[in-house]
Amino acid sequence: MKETTEIFIKHMVCNRCIRVVKQELESLGFKIQSIVLGKVSIEGILNDHDLTSIKKVLEENEFEILEDKQHQLVEIIKTRIIEHVHHQKEKPETLNFSDFLSQETGVNYFQLSRLFSSIEGITIEKYIILQKIEYAKEALAYDEKNLSEISFELGYSSVAHLSGQFKKITGLTPTAFKKAKDQMRKSLDDI
Repeated sequence: MKETTEIFIKHMVCNRCIRVVKQELESLGFKIQSIVLGKVSIEGILNDHDLTSIKKVLEENEFEILEDKQHQLVEIIKTRIIEHVHHQKEKPETLNFSDFLSQETGVNYFQLSRLFSSIEGITIEKYIILQKIEYAKEALAYDEKNLSEISFELGYSSVAHLSGQFKKITGLTPTAFKKAKDQMRKSLDDI
């Protein structure tokens, strides 16, 4: 089995990001073993010159290599949340989100929560809510779904619960947002 080098990448939040990173690294001559949101495995052991080239091309595309283990762990948490909320990747129904993140990272949730808060300045729970509201904003902006469908998809107990959080985060009701939608969207990596 060939050796691989794993690189953790910040700001990889969508399938287009995966395509860009893959194309850029392959254009540099690297063979990609696997690539997922936030992480790429490259065939072989990389030297300092390779890493410098990769870092440069990633930065040109507004990505960033995460070298610190704590920042890598936070990026894994963010990636799993984004996958679940925006890409509808299923987590086992028997697990709540804290257990799911602990299982995915191999770290107990209390430690994850403290680390995430110290690095990101918000709790994991708040980050999940922000991601859910961004998803709701996108669905409303494109008239893809009604509020009831969005509420169900995001796991809210009721439309009123989603509407309340929506207003708390955006300052607008979902209906008012639809009228002013273009000014309220954020890039996922800005959240």
